[in-house]
Amino acid sequence: MISEKLKKGHLLIAEPSIIGDLSFNRSVILLADHNKEGSIGFIINKPLKYTINDLIPEIDANFKIYNGGPVEQDNLYFIHNIPELIPNSVEISNGIYWGGDFESTKDLINNGSISKNNIRFFLGYTGWDENQLENEMQGNSWIIADNNYKNKIIGKSTTHFWKEQIIELGGDYLIWSNAPENPYLN
Repeated sequence: MISEKLKKGHLLIAEPSIIGDLSFNRSVILLADHNKEGSIGFIINKPLKYTINDLIPEIDANFKIYNGGPVEQDNLYFIHNIPELIPNSVEISNGIYWGGDFESTKDLINNGSISKNNIRFFLGYTGWDENQLENEMQGNSWIIADNNYKNKIIGKSTTHFWKEQIIELGGDYLIWSNAPENPYLN
């Protein structure tokens, strides 16, 4: 059963057949929560043109902001790998944490205690209602993968992350690794 395979911390890799969907085409999503009421995740490989300083001027850093997904894109979310520094964070898995005390986080970034390899910011998130993600899995929209990067995924380069994941899958997916993002332009 698909629901039993899905767990917090897994990666969801968009099937190559997802074309034309600006949010999910070539997306890799970190599943932050999954339970019988639904699922939440963050697209980890879609940087935006903003930095944290653009959105919150009192933070003196140029950490990139990522498109976390189409839900609540006017809200800022973050994941990190330093729960000992950021109180009230919630563990996703593999040493990756979600949220926490934002005032402390701002101070820690400003004093240099947090680097871009420790934290990633998102506008919005990806959400699924009860059974919605399972239905998409049955419709072959997503590939489930273990997060072999553990908490180092936060500092992982995103430029070719989807392609790297597709190459790792091998087999019939290899042909898609070099295909143009929009095959109609080929």
